[in-house]
Amino acid sequence: MSNDHNVIEFEIIGEPASKANSRKLVTIKGRPAFIKSEKARKYVKSFKEQCPKCDPLLDGNVSVWITIHYATRRPDLDESVILDAMQDLIYANDRQVKEKHIFWGLDRDNPRSEIKVQTISEDD
Repeated sequence: MSNDHNVIEFEIIGEPASKANSRKLVTIKGRPAFIKSEKARKYVKSFKEQCPKCDPLLDGNVSVWITIHYATRRPDLDESVILDAMQDLIYANDRQVKEKHIFWGLDRDNPRSEIKVQTISEDD
């Protein structure tokens, strides 16, 4: 992890689940509800174990650069689970993300996400 004041750079090993395909319908107390799939829950758990914790959390608006290296060509590019997982570790809420640069990569032997988060001024 690199932390240059308001810039955080780190890598997370593993392939994220697509948020669009990571929900399943269950019944909780007799009512239908959507929850994260097992793959998505496992990824979020692994992400939180690997992710650095900013202390204090980045404040204000942020910009993110994420390159997701998938193990196959099949997955759609989807960073939403990663943005959700960074809440309370890098920033307080993913609503702080005002600029995104998301890239798709292929690495069959080492699926991973390379992540950079930087604070941006209100004027940007």
